[in-house]
Amino acid sequence: MLAGAAALTGFALVSGEASAQDQAAVASAVEALTKAMLDVDREKLLALTAEQLSYGHSAGRIENRQQFVDNLLSRASAFRKIELSDQTIGMVGTTAIVRHLFVGETVNPQGQVSPVRIGVLQVWQKPGATWALLARQAYRL
Repeated sequence: MLAGAAALTGFALVSGEASAQDQAAVASAVEALTKAMLDVDREKLLALTAEQLSYGHSAGRIENRQQFVDNLLSRASAFRKIELSDQTIGMVGTTAIVRHLFVGETVNPQGQVSPVRIGVLQVWQKPGATWALLARQAYRL
């Protein structure tokens, strides 16, 4: 009986370490996505998002992966600044639920700057070796 308890305790410790490693990897993926959005880096945007991406904006517009990338590439509303804070990451197997406050600025082709301050929920999945954004929903604060 004690051997079984020790084995379970050992498993829980390994499991916790794996979860902490996954949380760190997800945090890095969130940071990489933010940088790719600022840099408008098509290849990185595609590498960090799932083919089935559902990307929801705070105004209610929903985009698929191609629309999300094309919208950023058009620079119709380019990000000048993005700062994330109050981030939490919850793990459920190979799925991560990320929440944060998103504060930044966009600029349109005419040079008009607009502030952005929204809450964001992201769902990341790890279908293989790397994490990919599966869903994102922003909401007004």
